[in-house]
Amino acid sequence: MSGTSVLYDAPGVRAKRRNILYTIVFVVLFALALWWTLSAMADKNQLTSEKWSPFVTDSEVWTTYLLPGLGETLRAAALAIVIAVPFGSLLGIGRLSDHAWVRVPVGVVVEFFRSIPVLLMMLFANALYAHFTNVSSDIRPLYAVVTALVLYNASVIAEILRAGILALPYGQTDAGKAIGMRKGQTMTYILLPQAVTVMLPALVSQVVVIVKDTALGGAMLNLPELLSQNRTITANYGANTIAAFTVIALIYIALNFLLTSFAGRLEQRLRRGRKSTGTVLGAVDAQGAGTPGHTMTGSSV
Repeated sequence: MSGTSVLYDAPGVRAKRRNILYTIVFVVLFALALWWTLSAMADKNQLTSEKWSPFVTDSEVWTTYLLPGLGETLRAAALAIVIAVPFGSLLGIGRLSDHAWVRVPVGVVVEFFRSIPVLLMMLFANALYAHFTNVSSDIRPLYAVVTALVLYNASVIAEILRAGILALPYGQTDAGKAIGMRKGQTMTYILLPQAVTVMLPALVSQVVVIVKDTALGGAMLNLPELLSQNRTITANYGANTIAAFTVIALIYIALNFLLTSFAGRLEQRLRRGRKSTGTVLGAVDAQGAGTPGHTMTGSSV
């Protein structure tokens, strides 16, 4: 079988030359933009060693500010993920319910919280905790951030789950009915395990969004997460704004790269696991499968 795909036309000679030309133009423009940026930073004395040395020579910057801020970011993101994933799964299953009294209210909830900016929900949740609860002001920003992230991302995860289940062939549901499974059993044992593999890339993208959105709590609610440490570092070590932003951005990039890499390996493992399940029938089994009284082993779905 050739390596070409029916969904992709192999480029011809002219197309290859044009692609090479586009690549060269892009590289040149990118190099010029990088040179201009570095020149502008050098003119403003932003590339001097004094601006960057605290992140290399002074361990206190990491132990006092960056690492504790990263820990707060991970704590807020972990709490939001642990709550939002099961909550969103329940909402997604509710949207697929045959009962209108379940499907309609759940749909209203999902659409409502998907339509509100997550920052507005953080501010609103913070005000609610301040006026109607006894939550300490020290922990209130964390509560507000987690609440907003859970409500918004659970609604998005509900749609991801619903789309993943609807993307499966309807024959999977028919197979469950054929062997006498109820709808709940079909959902639990047939549809959900397969939908997890389908929706995993979108789910990981949403997890990355949760990690990044914790920075909104630092900007507006003084949550001591990673990005908010820029203000403290700048105040204590001079005008290191660009250097601090650069280091913090690299930490975010590394963290999200680890998440996506782990998810990619997990997806490959799940796909290999699905391919390896079931029994392959030999010639004798295939002939005997059609005879009365012959029992066929392997997966029924």
